[in-house]
Amino acid sequence: MKTVKLVDLAKTIRSKNAGVDKITFDIIFREKENYELVKNSGVISKESIARLYGIDESRISDFVAFDPAYAIKFTIYRARPSGSPGDPDIFGCQQYAPLLDIEVPVE
Repeated sequence: MKTVKLVDLAKTIRSKNAGVDKITFDIIFREKENYELVKNSGVISKESIARLYGIDESRISDFVAFDPAYAIKFTIYRARPSGSPGDPDIFGCQQYAPLLDIEVPVE
């Protein structure tokens, strides 16, 4: 089965602070075809995100595929509040990296 990395299909893959206790992630596509391919493949789901980040699904507060914007968005609860001792990424902007290498089946 042939696959393509998510980073090669999406226009934007990012994470950012969503308040003191959350980080939100956006995967945005330029083309409807790439968005539909990824959405319908099932490689991005609450279950797969929990596995990828090594967290329990209960830490995912929101998970949405937003068709009008060709975007998939999810939000996770932080392990500790933003800016507290031991917080590795106060702005939450460095948490998207594991998403880049997700393999999406194309055939």
